[in-house]
Amino acid sequence: MRIIHLMNHCRFGHGNVHAGVDLACAQAARGDTVCFASADGEFSPLLESSGVRFALIDQENRRPSDILRMTGQLQRLVRDFKPDILHAHMMTGAAIGWLVGRLNNVKLVATAHNAFEGHAVIMRLADRIVAVSQGSADELLRRGFPRQRMRVVLNGTRGAVRRDFFPRQTYSLEHPNVGSIGGLHERKGIPDLINAFAAIASQYPAATLYIAGDGPSRLDYEALAAASTEAGRIKFLGEVRDTKAFFKSIDIFALPSHSEPFGLVVTEAREGGCAVVATNVGGAPEAVGEGRGILVPPRRPDMLGRALSTLLGDPDELRRMRALASENLDQWNVERVAADYNSVYVDALK
Repeated sequence: MRIIHLMNHCRFGHGNVHAGVDLACAQAARGDTVCFASADGEFSPLLESSGVRFALIDQENRRPSDILRMTGQLQRLVRDFKPDILHAHMMTGAAIGWLVGRLNNVKLVATAHNAFEGHAVIMRLADRIVAVSQGSADELLRRGFPRQRMRVVLNGTRGAVRRDFFPRQTYSLEHPNVGSIGGLHERKGIPDLINAFAAIASQYPAATLYIAGDGPSRLDYEALAAASTEAGRIKFLGEVRDTKAFFKSIDIFALPSHSEPFGLVVTEAREGGCAVVATNVGGAPEAVGEGRGILVPPRRPDMLGRALSTLLGDPDELRRMRALASENLDQWNVERVAADYNSVYVDALK
């Protein structure tokens, strides 16, 4: 199969980019001929070293002149590369992919990584629309997406070359601890986690909360933590690139998101041996697995705090949940993801 992936950029710190890079590298490893078209970023050397051709098509600006430029660039790339499939991962890629695909009789597959976004409606242009979880698919169907063109391909991170790309790091964290990692913006619910930890921390004087990642709300969250009674035990680590080392240093991974199409970090945390506490939203329950973590309603720091207390207050239960989370991980490998997408491509071509 000859595939062109369309992405705004290939920079670290964006879940949809991570998923797209993982897929492209896994497809090249299985023998497909793959091209990744985006603005430059940290992952372009990884793509090329993994046998994926990198084509510079900057899709981050969306002025009319930029749309014309990138459409012309993609048209030239398609004529040269002769793909079977155009695979869009973001809205701009879906728009220009639809136009160029129609001009060249090439099928378009679009992955709706963020089904909650209003402009995800652009993904309806595709011949096949892929949701990254059943929960995400249900959301898209409620919004009127066509069922006959909808497919579900669960994400997977196990065996992804991306996770060994950055230099190894060492984390000397205090235990027991709770950790979270992700973009620091409103959707991720970090204030709920800060408030939940602050409410229970006095019961567990040895516990520490570590928050990794960066984003537009970081200063606000740091101010919220500093104003709490447990300010000295809530620590911000900034951007963490060696996520394997991070998760190996975390006892309880918390994902307090208000919406979450899947949550790559959940399967990464499970692989790292963390007990998992997550909100019961979108695809997060599918990533956690039945009985392999604790699910709580979103926007309920009181219930999130009780779930953390269940584990912090009982070392045996914490060990049990860490062991459960580490089991049945084979389905989350990237080879399965690549095979599932191949089935979607074949279906689209029919």
